[in-house]
Amino acid sequence: MSHGRIRVLVLQGPNLNLLGTREPEIYGRATLDEIHAGIATRAAELDLEVDFFQSNHEGALIDRLHRRDFEVAIVNAGGLTHTSVSLRDALLGVERPFIEVHLSDPSTREPFRSVNFLADVALTSIVGQGARGYHLALERIAADRDAQRG
Repeated sequence: MSHGRIRVLVLQGPNLNLLGTREPEIYGRATLDEIHAGIATRAAELDLEVDFFQSNHEGALIDRLHRRDFEVAIVNAGGLTHTSVSLRDALLGVERPFIEVHLSDPSTREPFRSVNFLADVALTSIVGQGARGYHLALERIAADRDAQRG
């Protein structure tokens, strides 16, 4: 840990680079860059370091996790949530806690989205809160840090 601050990796999966234009009735109008700017601001307020990574490629997401240069992750795996045993294995393999975030609530959507390979190994899942879900995840990380410090 540098300077005693928790390093948080925000890992964004496939198609999240299209936020703002992709199905705005589901995902809202904020772009990924705008969401990241809000996350960075909230992280600074909470004295957390934050790094962002988005890829449309499963292997790139896994490679990023393998760097292990973070203490905790916030993961929005997008569609890989419902398909990727490999991403699940990587999250378990790097031995770092993570919070799952989804802008929408996948369980209220198509039936295939009820399959979730990440929820049972995540610290918690925050769904259906839009971009605010990332802020809630940061607040959980900060609260856990503060509880550990006593």
